[in-house]
Amino acid sequence: EYLTKKQVTLYIGDVRDRDLLNKIFMSHQIDAVMHFAALKSVGESNNIPLTYYSNNITGTLNLLESMQRYNVKKLIFSSSATVYTAGNKMPNTESDKTGIAKNPYGTSKFIMETILKDISKSDPSFSIISLRYFNPTGAHPSGMIGENPNGIPNNLIPYVAKVAQNTLPVLHIYGNDYPTKDGTGVRDYIHVMDLALGHVKALDYIFLNKINYEVFNLGTGRGYSVLDVVYLFEKVSQKKISYVFCDKREGDVAVSWACPQLANEKLKWQATKDLEEMLKDVWHWQTKNPNGY
Repeated sequence: EYLTKKQVTLYIGDVRDRDLLNKIFMSHQIDAVMHFAALKSVGESNNIPLTYYSNNITGTLNLLESMQRYNVKKLIFSSSATVYTAGNKMPNTESDKTGIAKNPYGTSKFIMETILKDISKSDPSFSIISLRYFNPTGAHPSGMIGENPNGIPNNLIPYVAKVAQNTLPVLHIYGNDYPTKDGTGVRDYIHVMDLALGHVKALDYIFLNKINYEVFNLGTGRGYSVLDVVYLFEKVSQKKISYVFCDKREGDVAVSWACPQLANEKLKWQATKDLEEMLKDVWHWQTKNPNGY
């Protein structure tokens, strides 16, 4: 609200709460829904798969039932690159094989995509876009909004930032014998501001075009290894990052990066911020908010 100078209506609750969803839809004239609500840690999903399936899939079903009940038929869905089958040739395109995920988180996203596809087939009045995120990072350039995980972060870059800040003593790198240039996993990192713009472009597209169900990758099209990230963060922060190698984490793939051409062409969207700018914004957030929010 401070940044936009606009008041935001906020409900705090659980997407599995049908009564709350119905109350929200009943109380507002809603034209379209952006569905972000989900648990999202690959590693954690291996330990508590039922929690992930309950939250992610049941929550999505409840939301869709409310949308249908109140005749809201436009949806932008927050999907994930984890839906792609491990071993696909890089970069991943939207037509690549999906559905053999290496972890329950990816499986939950694939199931949700399947549900959305089935609904759009059965009811052509639905217009649905699934946006397959690669690895969002960065922070708002103001330093006022950033990622603030509790405890040891599940994502690499917040973990690196906390080690640089001396909040955590050492970075654990999961695996150094992947078939990559330095043995560490490779990912496509995308600035959260570019990701946000991708949603605006998707919303424009869904209102300006008659569509049923479409899928788009949101990524930069370039992969960086874990060590690439560590060394560049050292440059940005002027801090030494202590790290140790550990066993691979169950559910992780060796490499993953996007072909963003379809989003470039149809959504008129392109990622503009490089990894160094992402890390600078993360470090700005971290130094401005050493204890989080």
